[in-house]
Amino acid sequence: MPQLDTLLFGQRLRHLRRERGLTLEALGTRVGKPAPFLSLVENGRKEPRLSLIEALAGALDVAPADLLSGEPPNRRASLEMTLQRAQDDPLYRGLGLPWLKPAAGLPDNVLEHVVGLYEALRRRAQVQTSTPEAARRANVELRAEMRGRDNYFPEIEQEAAAALEAVGYEGSGAVAERMLTDLVAHYGFSLHRVQDLPVSARAVTDLRHRRLYIHQRNALPTRAARSVVLQTLGHFALGHTDARSFEDFLRQQVEANYFAGAVLAPERPAVELLSRAKARRDLSVEDLKQVFYISYEMAAHRLTNLVTRHLDLPVHFLRADEDGVIWKAYENNGMPFPTDADGAIEGQRACRMWGTRQAFSSHDQFSEHAQYTTSPAGEYWCVTQVEVERRAAVTIGATAKEARWFRGHETTNRAVSRCPDGECCRRPPEALAARWRGQAWPLARADGHILATFPAESFTGVEVSQVYDFLERQTPAVAQR
Repeated sequence: MPQLDTLLFGQRLRHLRRERGLTLEALGTRVGKPAPFLSLVENGRKEPRLSLIEALAGALDVAPADLLSGEPPNRRASLEMTLQRAQDDPLYRGLGLPWLKPAAGLPDNVLEHVVGLYEALRRRAQVQTSTPEAARRANVELRAEMRGRDNYFPEIEQEAAAALEAVGYEGSGAVAERMLTDLVAHYGFSLHRVQDLPVSARAVTDLRHRRLYIHQRNALPTRAARSVVLQTLGHFALGHTDARSFEDFLRQQVEANYFAGAVLAPERPAVELLSRAKARRDLSVEDLKQVFYISYEMAAHRLTNLVTRHLDLPVHFLRADEDGVIWKAYENNGMPFPTDADGAIEGQRACRMWGTRQAFSSHDQFSEHAQYTTSPAGEYWCVTQVEVERRAAVTIGATAKEARWFRGHETTNRAVSRCPDGECCRRPPEALAARWRGQAWPLARADGHILATFPAESFTGVEVSQVYDFLERQTPAVAQR
């Protein structure tokens, strides 16, 4: 039997007992239990055995399912449960108030007020902690943990492998569409494509009717739908509950995404493919994408999950927009990502000389852009794929020494990045700055990454080096003399 919610069970038992006009003593006589014991059960402090549940159902002339239902019997019962759980919350206990017993004589409107005040208190506490700064700090801690684990989560790999085994995956190639449908059923859901899904949601799950809704194919292509379905199932497969903090939310997102990747690109065949490719010095994100029918970004994530643990190759991963604002980042090879005072990478701007940004000016944005970049921390190689429709770039990289194992290591594209120090993209060359300082006034685009940290420059939200370079190109040569 699944884990029993003893508080909810007790409420349903009390409701059904009172409906039948029975006292605790009378019900106890029917099931052979003393009234004080049944009182503990009704108050959620004693978990009944299955035999007692069946005896109680018989004594009340109901089916056991009526006692085990997941719904409170009425609004009053729901309020009493919320009050009891609220008073167990450290946030509530911190008020130092005496315990309030939801006795029968306590009016419903008083319960409504107390519960409403608690929920407002909880929302207020969440708002106070839910700031961009808190999010970045939480991300720093999570990224440090991922680095320590080489971005490899064996417990999620095992859960994904067990799920695939349950639906008959034979261990090679892409997971068939039929198996994904079977996986949805394996976790107790049915899948439905709808036209009117909320714009802000990628998927919606009806837990009462066990239905999983995703967008129609005209709005969500098959490859993307596979990822959305598996990310949704990942939350249930991994036992996630409502996130109570940024830390919870970020961890759950990372774990659900990891689960999706581990199902769609299973560990054993993916490692076999990567091992063969390394032997040929031909490691490639593109091959993972094609063989397992997943997105380039998921393939890049999957490569970072597996190559350090199984092939002893430290790597870095980066996803940024055309302005260089970093959305996601990971490294265990010393890549010098820009950070804020708290060590956060997300929201910072990548150097313009890095391959992640140089790829946008490549002669063929539909092809991967490989390059070597010399930085103050050493020389690094990377390969970048631009998502043209979303104007974002996904990068996988390694140190120049380890680049020999990857496809594209023969590239002649080279750049020098002096960020975060020196004349690079954060600080323009002094001669250029002297010519244009005080003579430029750009209007910042307001639709950029709203949580990004702005460069500490004269023009909020705008890279001054880009402004000066632009003006320099537009100015007739004679005017520069």
